[in-house]
Amino acid sequence: MKATSHHGPRMVRLLLWLCCALLPALAFAAPHPQLPLLQSHLARYQEIERAGGWPTIKATKKFISKGDSGPAVTALRQRLQATGDLAADALGDTFDEALLAAVKRVQQRFGFTPSGVVDAALLKELNVPVSRRIAQLQANLERARSLPEPAAEGMHFIANVPEFKLHVYDNGRHAFDMNIVVGSESNKTVLFNDQMTHLVFSPSWNVPPSIVKNEILPAMRGRREYLWRHNYVIEGEEGGLPKIRQLPGPKNSLGRVKFVFPNDHNIYFHDTPAKSLFALRKRAFSHGCIRLAEPEKLAQYVLRNDPSWTAEKIHKAMYSGNEQRVNLAKPIPVSLTYLTAWVDGDGLLHFREDIYGLDS
Repeated sequence: MKATSHHGPRMVRLLLWLCCALLPALAFAAPHPQLPLLQSHLARYQEIERAGGWPTIKATKKFISKGDSGPAVTALRQRLQATGDLAADALGDTFDEALLAAVKRVQQRFGFTPSGVVDAALLKELNVPVSRRIAQLQANLERARSLPEPAAEGMHFIANVPEFKLHVYDNGRHAFDMNIVVGSESNKTVLFNDQMTHLVFSPSWNVPPSIVKNEILPAMRGRREYLWRHNYVIEGEEGGLPKIRQLPGPKNSLGRVKFVFPNDHNIYFHDTPAKSLFALRKRAFSHGCIRLAEPEKLAQYVLRNDPSWTAEKIHKAMYSGNEQRVNLAKPIPVSLTYLTAWVDGDGLLHFREDIYGLDS
């Protein structure tokens, strides 16, 4: 009894200390906002599966559009009613205004331009069995458990690779989105969290050895002018390969500006001279880095609170041809993520193709 009375207060103090120590960690581990949203849609899709799933749409023509009628339109109507994109009492076999609005909605869901015209690409997405969509939701639920929430203060850049989008948040609120080009299937963009520390106007490019070996050296054979035509210079040798740098300018692969978050993967955001790729729906073409559709807009946003960097000065620095590093006053969190299913701010469930085969 004496031992109990002696250790009792000490044990209470220890328990209180543990609770105080763990409370901040428990608060930090709050579930990501995507979790309950994805769980809700998962439950709904499981109900659809129990009810028998949805019909397969068999089209007899290349496009299905407003004014059309027939079995394909009826199946399309039933398919969209199954997921609640079209009201259950919207009946008939004619492609009407209500069906047009529903088609535009699901086009947004799958990342298509909302034209209201059903083509082979949209039919392919609509005909994916509900069981596969359930598996996709479950895979992304697991990912969402470890997703970082947008920073409560300051900026936060979140690039979602399968979506080909960069999302810019400021003080926890969504500011704007930007189309991006990500790594190809053979040169996957690595997924990680880091902090952006600086940007470089009119950057030069130290070509990675793998690109020198596999692309530049073969292109140089029999073409002595290849290097100067592309503004490359050789600056020594390393590992049996020439060290090649591409000078700043209009042909530079990094374009007019790069945004650096130092990491072991040598991945960063940058401009590109290959602007036409941003018009494509699927944009997995890079060697791993992320190309930005509107780099000047991002540079202006990043430096907008620095009065010494006006829009004019930023534009001039980008096109000066002289490399210039600008350190940020405060590092900006950067997250490279991989969600093939998520719910947007308007409550719309999105699906995208699993370009790297990570869902399984």
